Amino acid sequence: MNVLITGGAGFIGSHLTERLIRDGDKVSILDDLNDFYAPRLKEANLDAVRRAGTVSFHPLDIRDEARVMDVFASERPEAVIHLAARAGVRPSLEQPLLYEEVNVRGTLILLEACRRFGVGKFVFASSSSVYGSTCPVPFHEADALHPISPYAATKLAGEQLCYTYWHLYGIRIVCLRFFTVYGPRQRPDLAIRKFTEMIAEGKPIPVFGDGSASRDYTYVDDTVEGIMGALSCDAAYEIFNLGNSTPVDLLTMIRTIEAKLGRSAQIRWLPKQPGDVPITFADISKAGRELNYHPRTPFAEGIGTFVDWYLNQDQRTPSAVR
Repeated sequence: MNVLITGGAGFIGSHLTERLIRDGDKVSILDDLNDFYAPRLKEANLDAVRRAGTVSFHPLDIRDEARVMDVFASERPEAVIHLAARAGVRPSLEQPLLYEEVNVRGTLILLEACRRFGVGKFVFASSSSVYGSTCPVPFHEADALHPISPYAATKLAGEQLCYTYWHLYGIRIVCLRFFTVYGPRQRPDLAIRKFTEMIAEGKPIPVFGDGSASRDYTYVDDTVEGIMGALSCDAAYEIFNLGNSTPVDLLTMIRTIEAKLGRSAQIRWLPKQPGDVPITFADISKAGRELNYHPRTPFAEGIGTFVDWYLNQDQRTPSAVR
């Protein structure tokens, strides 16, 4: 299959690209290598991808309609996996207009490109953040949604645009609600990587709230398996949770990293942040039935693999990159 991946130089995107190349698919990447975190980290991801095989790379912003259309005209993808986004709850509080431009308008431009060029399949990376703070756990795809951050609201808007383009134009679309993906190459702003670095260097780690907040951490290889299932399923329009269905509280996450590093964390306690939700917890029964999605990586095992990777690679944070 000829697949175009937006955000393919990122954490999840680079792992997914390697998997598609191994499976014999033709892959092209659209990524602007923006400075949300150090572009050299994403360039390192691209180097790893290129070692896996041939890939076509287009460095551009998904808000650039003319250039996006040019890429679709030249690559003629059969399927699009849309991972590119401005990510993160807390940064979205500071730059809500940017998040709307990239995550909503950018998604609309890609859907319109799919319509114009006859792309039959679109996989959209949504987020567990759309559930907000009032949904009963575990979160089910049919739950009423109450996003409490601009980031979450833009992801829900993306899902609605996807539904509209399926309804109007018959593009087969799958929306995947990711639940705190972690593993090698994880973004440096995310807690597992940030805490690992700070504990390893003997720096105090910031903990917002009382440490009881829980996240449904999902290992990247399991997430990639879910994306592959979405790519091959025949759904007209569906939404699936991709989580591990085993929430881990913040203090347990810290203790697990401490045990792997053999070092104790210094904790700096801070007030709870606006936009943060107390728990994410995926009901993955629908994805199990329809995508054959069955995550296999226990949290402690995944953390062990991540820490081993972290300790054996050169670029650890944006500040460490020269």
